[in-house]
Amino acid sequence: MTTEFKVCNCNRTMPLDAQAGVQIAKALGMDAPLTMHTELCRREVTSYMQALDGVEDVVVACTQERSLFSEIAQQKNAVAPLRFVNIRETGGWGAQAKNSLPKMAALLAAAALPDPDPVPTVDYQSGGHVLLIGPADRVLAWATRLGEQLDVSVLLTAGAAGEMLQEHSFPVFSGNRIAIDGWLGAFKVQWQQANPIDLEACTRCNACVDVCPENAIDLTYQIDLSKCKSHRDCVKACGTIGAIDFSRSATQRSAEFDLIFDLLDTPVLTLHQPPQGYFAPGSDVQRQMTDSLRITQMVGEFSKPKFFLYKEKLCAHGRNGKVGCTACIDVCSAEAVSHNGDQIKVNPNLCVGCGACTTVCPSGALAYAYPRVADTGTRLKTMLTTYAKAGGTQPALLIHNQEQGATLVNQLGRLARAGDNKTGNKLKGLPANVIPLELHHIASVGIDFWLTAIAYGTTHIAVLVTHQDAPQYVAALNAQIDIAQTVLSGLGYTGVHLSLIQAQTPAELDTGLSTIQPAQVPQQRALFNIAADKRSALELAIDHLKTHAPQQVEQIALPLGAPFGLVTVNKQSCTLCMSCVGACPESALTDNANMPQLRFIEKNCVQCGLCEKTCPENAISLTPRLLLTDVVKQPVVLNEAQPFHCISCQKPFGTAQMIENMVSKLSLHGAFAGNVDRLKMCPDCRVVDMMANKQEAVITDLKRR
Repeated sequence: MTTEFKVCNCNRTMPLDAQAGVQIAKALGMDAPLTMHTELCRREVTSYMQALDGVEDVVVACTQERSLFSEIAQQKNAVAPLRFVNIRETGGWGAQAKNSLPKMAALLAAAALPDPDPVPTVDYQSGGHVLLIGPADRVLAWATRLGEQLDVSVLLTAGAAGEMLQEHSFPVFSGNRIAIDGWLGAFKVQWQQANPIDLEACTRCNACVDVCPENAIDLTYQIDLSKCKSHRDCVKACGTIGAIDFSRSATQRSAEFDLIFDLLDTPVLTLHQPPQGYFAPGSDVQRQMTDSLRITQMVGEFSKPKFFLYKEKLCAHGRNGKVGCTACIDVCSAEAVSHNGDQIKVNPNLCVGCGACTTVCPSGALAYAYPRVADTGTRLKTMLTTYAKAGGTQPALLIHNQEQGATLVNQLGRLARAGDNKTGNKLKGLPANVIPLELHHIASVGIDFWLTAIAYGTTHIAVLVTHQDAPQYVAALNAQIDIAQTVLSGLGYTGVHLSLIQAQTPAELDTGLSTIQPAQVPQQRALFNIAADKRSALELAIDHLKTHAPQQVEQIALPLGAPFGLVTVNKQSCTLCMSCVGACPESALTDNANMPQLRFIEKNCVQCGLCEKTCPENAISLTPRLLLTDVVKQPVVLNEAQPFHCISCQKPFGTAQMIENMVSKLSLHGAFAGNVDRLKMCPDCRVVDMMANKQEAVITDLKRR
């Protein structure tokens, strides 16, 4: 199926003319030149409408009028798949716009790619039951407003002078020590009732308020215990209603809600990425308004992609109760990843799809599923190939997220065209060779993707970090960049290949982009597609980089935390018990069925540390490195010994050192006292010897006294 491209120079504000149409069409593999429109959204809209009459994909190179074009397609009941791509702010309005045609062609080619294959979804159902948490002076007003559209409950944490509870139109509780667990449609809230007055039992008759001599009870029926002198006149006034109880023992309360509106100064949940359905604007009135509007829209059924795939067999989290790799747990800002015995558990309801867990996973046990790394790799390869066909050189990437990152890129493009009203300065915009790559989240790709991009010829990869990105994501990306840059520099490639641009304003982004310089890349671009498996993708990329490296080296020392490395064994301490072999999740450590021998395949090692933690003799140490010779794929003997032969049948079992250790440690044990030679027998002969020795006392011969 072909794609019809509708490209407009936006009232001649971009350098797109007939010659540009020829150049872009050639790069896209089109038979005819690409028509360049001037007013596609106005005077030339008929051309767009005609494109909708067919069934071929339609790509519109304009996001400014996305709503208009989408409305027209809806009115026409068009069946043609419709996609949009921004070539204006990302290239056509920059200071280097005249040299940005290759980048525009690359963006158009990527927009024409099919959507990723669908994945399973995670579903939510919300009935609109919202709990408002906070002091009375904030909560009650919002309860009244939201109560017109939602099923409201209130949890008061403090009273307030001048506030009062009026009609009993919604449930009201009071308490502290609040704990919240769950997600949209399934929140579980626990709190401790500290107020002696049960607000649900209270009829708000004000009898307690009238009789309190200390004026310790306000009209939200919260008792200020610092004023209360324990006269208990309020208890008597309450009478048979029984709403007031100072000696209440069962104070723990719990309930379930669909949504949470947390108005406390310090929110109950302090996660960088709280669960969907949880809003915590605090005392910020503007955020209260924004979040309240969002809450009213979160009633009904919702779904999102299941962003991850988990392959338990590859996971290096734990073995036999020992914990190894915890990278995914440590990096998750939503606390969606947790310890689950020897495995990890990812809660799909809490997962927000940042992909950081998949990026730091050394084994590939966690993989990003929507879109898959292979899908993003195809997009990257398509852009770089088209960029080169259009005459582009020294391509660089700017990786940014779909929200704040995309906003900054668009703002920068507009200011590069019109100038900054605040400073009077005109920004430069995206350089002609910097291709923006928009992702759901910047942390969803790491060294496997980056090194593949370098192998494809990318001279620099900049990752745009905004205030939306959790500190642990930034730390993880910095660590990944350190590893990747160490590999590239170790192979002799000069220059800086990767960087983070931390920006909150278009001007800061412009400054960061101005520092990008092309680094050295392989003279021959790689042609392979990025592999779906992380370790395979790394192997392909590193192999290409090594083949075309400026200098040939056998190994590269890597920083701590790298997913490659060496296992070293102290032969004096090692007894060849093979505990490490049983603990290794990646088959990097293996034994030999024919003799006592510990072997190591470095290619498989992910440096999880399980072998080191499992070894009873503390004989194992890890050294992160990248071995570049063929030895990395071959079994290497770390330790071996001559087998110890059974003193009875001469069958080999264990090693001499192992038997010596057993004899020294167990010779005084009651089970072997006087029979030390049994430790030198194989299991079969040991049983035979026990049965043959009739003079030996056994527990069944003892009589009960």
